[in-house]
Amino acid sequence: MMTSDFLGETLKRIRKERQYTLKMLASQTGVSISFLSQVERGKSNVTLESLKKISDALGVNPSIFFPTNNEDLNEIRSQFHYLDLSDGHIDASYLPMLVTLKAGENEGNALSHDGHEFIYVVEGELTVIIDEQKFVLQENESKMFDARKTHYWYNNQKKPVKFLLVSSQ
Repeated sequence: MMTSDFLGETLKRIRKERQYTLKMLASQTGVSISFLSQVERGKSNVTLESLKKISDALGVNPSIFFPTNNEDLNEIRSQFHYLDLSDGHIDASYLPMLVTLKAGENEGNALSHDGHEFIYVVEGELTVIIDEQKFVLQENESKMFDARKTHYWYNNQKKPVKFLLVSSQ
């Protein structure tokens, strides 16, 4: 099963369990009804930022949207790959993920949310913007910050970057 199918089916099931309409979920997340519908049908991929908003609105850990087989590299967008490292724990207060960002990837939007984020670069170089302040993290360097600050990351390099992302809930 493709990740987008798994994610969409899981989203629809949880939304219905919570007795949310697409309109209700859209109004709580700032994501359009048509986009949510496309995600549920496996016709559209979702960014980690949108997934975080959806998870918060539904009161679930984002890891619930990933298959539990940690050997599967979960592709949410064509340029982003997320590997859930939570070992199936959906009630933890933090979410560990291994993120692979392809060369030259700089699409996306700055976001902010409750909690903290910790980033540790495993391989490559990652540029992180936190409240308009730029940090360039090399292999084995890390950054922890208040996620209520506007933040964004990207890869300006000609090779992929892998980093550990731990986000508190």
